Amino acid sequence: MEWASQLCENRGLGSKMTDSKYFTTTKKGEIFELKAELNSDKKEKKKEAVKKVIASMTVGKDVSALFPDVVNCMQTDNLELKKLVYLYLMNYAKSQPDMAIMAVNTFVKDCEDPNPLIRALAVRTMGCIRVDKITEYLCEPLRKCLKDEDPYVRKTAAVCVAKLHDINAQLVEDQGFLDTLKDLISDSNPMVVANAVAALSEIAESHPNSNLLDLNPQTINKLLTALNECTEWGQIFILDCLANYTPRDDRESQSICERVTPRLSHANSAVVLSAVKVLMKFMEMLPKDLDYYGTLLKKLAPPLVTLLSAEPELQYVALRNINLIVQKRPEILKHEMKVFFVKYNDPIYVKLEKLDIMIRLASQANIAQVLAELKEYATEVDVDFVRKAVRAIGRCAIKVEQSAERCVSTLLDLIQTKVNYVVQEAIVVIKDIFRKYPNKYESVIATLCENLDSLDEPEARAAMIWIVGEYAERIDNADELLESFLEGFHDESTQVQLQLLTAIVKLFLKKPTETQELVQQVLSLATQDSDNPDLRDRGYIYWRLLSTDPVAAKEVVLAEKPLISEETDLIEPTLLEELICHIGTLASVYHKPPSAFVEGSRGVQHRRLPPRAGSVESAESPDVGQSGPSEAPPAVIPSQGDLLGDLLNLDLAPPTATVPSVQPSMQMGAMDLLGGGLDSLMGDESDTLGGDIGGSPSMGAGLGAAPTAMPAALGGAPPVGGGLGDLFDLGGGVGMPTGFYVVPKTLWLPAMKAKGLEISGTFARRGGIIQMDMSLTNKAMSVMTDFAIQFNRNSFGLAPAGPLQVLTPLSPNQTIDVSLPLSTSGPVMKMEPLNNLQVAVKNNIDVFYFSCQFPLSLLFVEDGKMERQVFLATWKDIPNDNEAQFQIKDIHLNSDAASNKLQGSNIFTIAKRTVEGQDMLYQSIKLTNSIWVLAEMRVQTGNPNYTLSIKCRAPEVCQFVYQCYEMVLKN
Repeated sequence: MEWASQLCENRGLGSKMTDSKYFTTTKKGEIFELKAELNSDKKEKKKEAVKKVIASMTVGKDVSALFPDVVNCMQTDNLELKKLVYLYLMNYAKSQPDMAIMAVNTFVKDCEDPNPLIRALAVRTMGCIRVDKITEYLCEPLRKCLKDEDPYVRKTAAVCVAKLHDINAQLVEDQGFLDTLKDLISDSNPMVVANAVAALSEIAESHPNSNLLDLNPQTINKLLTALNECTEWGQIFILDCLANYTPRDDRESQSICERVTPRLSHANSAVVLSAVKVLMKFMEMLPKDLDYYGTLLKKLAPPLVTLLSAEPELQYVALRNINLIVQKRPEILKHEMKVFFVKYNDPIYVKLEKLDIMIRLASQANIAQVLAELKEYATEVDVDFVRKAVRAIGRCAIKVEQSAERCVSTLLDLIQTKVNYVVQEAIVVIKDIFRKYPNKYESVIATLCENLDSLDEPEARAAMIWIVGEYAERIDNADELLESFLEGFHDESTQVQLQLLTAIVKLFLKKPTETQELVQQVLSLATQDSDNPDLRDRGYIYWRLLSTDPVAAKEVVLAEKPLISEETDLIEPTLLEELICHIGTLASVYHKPPSAFVEGSRGVQHRRLPPRAGSVESAESPDVGQSGPSEAPPAVIPSQGDLLGDLLNLDLAPPTATVPSVQPSMQMGAMDLLGGGLDSLMGDESDTLGGDIGGSPSMGAGLGAAPTAMPAALGGAPPVGGGLGDLFDLGGGVGMPTGFYVVPKTLWLPAMKAKGLEISGTFARRGGIIQMDMSLTNKAMSVMTDFAIQFNRNSFGLAPAGPLQVLTPLSPNQTIDVSLPLSTSGPVMKMEPLNNLQVAVKNNIDVFYFSCQFPLSLLFVEDGKMERQVFLATWKDIPNDNEAQFQIKDIHLNSDAASNKLQGSNIFTIAKRTVEGQDMLYQSIKLTNSIWVLAEMRVQTGNPNYTLSIKCRAPEVCQFVYQCYEMVLKN
């Protein structure tokens, strides 16, 4: 309905009511009447006719047949009529490109009209007509308008450049419009500056490597000056641009923060959030002991609180952003708990979001207040909200230890209400409280068992079964309770079936004489009568464990279980940093990076916060330790029984300190079954639960051997990546890395194909710079001069960083060695194979083409050593389908020598551990385009064959990474 609003806008306020008549007509033969009226000599009649045409177009009628007649009306001095004709043109030019060219002369003339409104209107319309034939005529008028004396025309022309770039990028670059846009950043008018920034940002988004917005302190100063005077949308463009700048030091960072802070009091919430984004980013560079740092924290709270007095939709967006801010810097809003208390008339989506933030801000100081609120919420009528409130009470117990007793007592009061969904949620959270505080609140189990029959939701049933299995020795009728669940085993959800299987096996290990029949029944149901592969596999593992080595079974099933940490849904630190850089955008509402939901050709750049003041990390580093030495990074809670999460806090003790001494047969049994690499460590909820280790070897008697359907993969040596019990034992004396391995030169272009010019070459990486080393040989009879080189688009954007320096003429039979530095900021296009490079070399004789392949190690950057915590989280996060395994044969090096050699090529060893004479090296690599590659290399003493497991979000690079390993290790 844009046309309709424009139509009304073009009339005065008094005539708005009368314009509705244009939309009521339904006469037949209308097109012929309109045609006649459009060609009328009377100006007023002509204008009325154009309005009728626009009205018909707005309601969806096809009036394209009137195109030539409407275009004839362009020749007028009446601004209102001209606007209407231009509206019509924008709509129909694409379907009638040949006719649209008729209007070009009028556009060109209008671009020189004395009235700046008409000049701006003409250039804006030409930019909106997306017809290739017209764009070439647009260049000259646009060039004049970019340098127009009137700022209104200049600001319109700046946006037009971005539109033209979208239609024909090459034309914009050839005509030099990008340089003119950059000059407009220094314009005296703030709105022109804002539009120039907006246009350049838009163009830079579609060309991430173009470096169009070359931000430096001088440019930043100009932007900050314009910030105070332009409109609210102009301010947003400028603030978003500032957020992409990385200050040189903390002084510059503080100076920018001081000049941006006044924007926090703006009436427009988008301006406020953009200012918050800039301040959150630049605060990273301020030392925490600085007085200004504390002042800034205080200044950030009031604007965020003010956002919560807006309408519900805006509140929701503000709350989603506050959720991120609170995870990064809870101290900003720690005294503002009351504003997040739920109001009776809040919509459900606002209530749930407020509840989430309340838990994040809960501390010992305010917990009494929070619990009183939550208990009140748990008696509301909205079921979803009540469930979340009950869960919140459990999360408070886990987060604030001093409040745990009060929380448990509150949950028991809620269970006494006998409201079905309240009881079920309470049981789910009490299970987590048992995990956090073992042997402390088990007295409530009897109350829970009373409500067994009322449980009908899978999560609540699974939680109750876990409690019964875990505390079977304290519950007299545990076997009867579990047997009651077993009656409808095949009707239960997978979650309940898995939990029931584990609980009955635990019960058997604790009371073997009474429950033998029960365990056989459940193993039979899980293995022989089930179609679910997860359930079947777990059943076979338990069956084999119990029948071959009951002591090992007790070790595995009743193992010491890790306590769960305080937060269950913290966003992973590297993702949180990226989302902080996108505050005020859709990414901050979805809590997903733009790459997860933006489709199309535009390159999505991954943003990171700058390094903390005094830190040596680079801005792109994924390391999570950016909060300074005194502040521990937030723990991301693993799912129950997930050893990976527990490994985040491992100390660097040697293996013997953590692995209990057991019989060799038992160790093999456990390794057999659970040595499935990192993936097996992400096991289900109860494979690693606690208990004592005693038990009689005869415990498995009567179970019989495991069925023949047992998967063969369970036997034999542990697969790659077995167990991470002591992942970070970095002992072993890793020495100094060797240098980057350079492949010997090979023939790239034979003389017979290049009129006597022969080129052989190789690639190297020296001091972080990629070099293309070439030997040029003249096998012709004449002298060769004027050398130049160009690359085709390629997978990683490799391009010459400078001209090909052949300083002297190349005489016959002479060879010259040249080294060409390369950059990775060129245009990107996926090649086949991925590392293929197509090159054109020109000299005074001709242009010659050849292709060569570069080793991917060329792109391994120097800051590719991943933080251990990030390595674990990333390995777990990358899907198992993205993992590839390779064999590297005939390598006669020990693991330390191999590690040193690989480090010379920027393949960094994060951790090393030894299991049964095998060294496991965990390694990370970062490519120039910020793709991370994680690897695990297994080295067996005396075995010349290494096993390499590679994981990457871009699995197509795995094969090429393996080739680099092979190349480096074998040479």
